[in-house]
Amino acid sequence: MTQRVRRAAAGTALIVGLALAPGLGSGVAPAQPAIEPDQQSLADAITAGLTPAPDGRQPKAVVDTGSSSGSSSGWAKSTASAAVGEGPEMSAALAAFAYGLTHPDAAPAGANRWDCTPSAEHPRPVVLLHGTWLNAFDTFSALSPRLARAGFCVFAFNFGRSGLMEGGGIGSILPGRYGVGPMEESSRQLAEFVDQVRAATGSEKVDIVGHSQGGTVANRYLKFDGGADKVEKLVTLGATHHGTSLMGIATLGRAINNLGVNILGFYEPIVGLSNIQQAVGSPFYAALNANGDTVPGVEYTVVGSRWDEITNPYDWTFLRAGDGATVHNITLQAGCEQDLSDHLTFMYSPRAISIVLNALDPAGQPNLDCTFNPWLIGGSGSF
Repeated sequence: MTQRVRRAAAGTALIVGLALAPGLGSGVAPAQPAIEPDQQSLADAITAGLTPAPDGRQPKAVVDTGSSSGSSSGWAKSTASAAVGEGPEMSAALAAFAYGLTHPDAAPAGANRWDCTPSAEHPRPVVLLHGTWLNAFDTFSALSPRLARAGFCVFAFNFGRSGLMEGGGIGSILPGRYGVGPMEESSRQLAEFVDQVRAATGSEKVDIVGHSQGGTVANRYLKFDGGADKVEKLVTLGATHHGTSLMGIATLGRAINNLGVNILGFYEPIVGLSNIQQAVGSPFYAALNANGDTVPGVEYTVVGSRWDEITNPYDWTFLRAGDGATVHNITLQAGCEQDLSDHLTFMYSPRAISIVLNALDPAGQPNLDCTFNPWLIGGSGSF
């Protein structure tokens, strides 16, 4: 493991170099990016750019067949825990992120009141799932109290908790940077948490709201870990349902994910396994979507933002309805072009929050807000 971390540090320069290479780090996604790049051609191109090692040996990139998790080593692991102690309601992403650094396990306001009894109007509790390198508080400090005031029982937990030595990547060094472990494990952690919520509330089913990776983890839970019979509605915002190009650097993601340990064995400790899995074309997505995007009996509301720089192209988040499923694909800016929400400020967009409320309770929450929401700052420009 120590050797892996040393190799991680040594390999950072190579990854940064690749990211800054012409055409890869331009910040502009291709108009029609290839979802399935030629892995062997990519390996050959990388090999051509590698310099010989000090002992004279020529490094060679090889294509790794991988596994369903995207990790051939199986060394990564993670844990989960319920968020505790309600933090303050916040209106902007940056302020919430700062609070989440100093209070990494705080629950968002209104969440995890375990004595909450679902009402006849809102019979299903709502489970909130954060994204990668985030936590329950800094993702939902605006949405959670709105849901609670609307009469929902709200629950949130921190999944995919993993340290640098456990595969969480360098981001896990900062407090509260969760959602970094293998997504298969995070899905099983979600299954356990949902059962706890169901037992506490006496509810047969729950609704789930997931941001970014949280939507993908929920999707896997529905398909592989028993969630199809326990979830009525799934609402996702900026979810990586089909992977991401990360602003047009899908080739870099494919390189990190699919090339073998001869050259890139250091990749998992650098960025964390869940990030590797979310790169477009990974074995994780091949397994996740092999039998279609949806499961019968679930109503999906999928929201994407044109300004999303992480889940990109943004329409890769949209789902196709299979048999017995209902899907509502919504572009955040449709009818509200002044909403400039990016990936993080998504959860602090008044319009996005109103879409969630409407999806969960269309009769009681029929109106959609439309307010200027600036890129990066969020919260209608308010801190």
